[in-house]
Amino acid sequence: MAIIRRSERPINRQQQEWDPFQQMESLLRNFDPFRPMAPVWTDERTFMPQFEVKETRDGYLFKADMPGVKEPDLDISVSGNMLTISGRREAEKRDEGDTFYSYERSYGSFSRSFTLPDSADTDQVKAELKDGVLTLHLPKKPELQPRKVQLGARAPDNAKA
Repeated sequence: MAIIRRSERPINRQQQEWDPFQQMESLLRNFDPFRPMAPVWTDERTFMPQFEVKETRDGYLFKADMPGVKEPDLDISVSGNMLTISGRREAEKRDEGDTFYSYERSYGSFSRSFTLPDSADTDQVKAELKDGVLTLHLPKKPELQPRKVQLGARAPDNAKA
């Protein structure tokens, strides 16, 4: 019995048979579990910066492109193990006589929250907004950083039972 892969199956458009793979693709293509939580769209798109989060050997690095966001319009806070970054990008002034052929830029308020690991030292957060890029660095707590254990290391003599 030969196994026919989906891409090798002959296509017969006249034959109306049910294809479970096609049905599943259709369902997954149109499925959006977050649709009910989406904001109601107005004539302006909502501005939501995309974040890059990475762990380095000695800390955690957050970066986000925020062109047009001014420092006074940005709020960064840490509460417990939750990092919250919120802000606003103001829309540019539009004149009544302006004719737009394309208007794809977005404006408005945004807020993003990240749960931090226990190893993050939230007392030492450093933030910088430079050239439209927000960079946050959270170092790891020294006592929670991995340390190398040497082979053949002996326990102290007073540790005998």
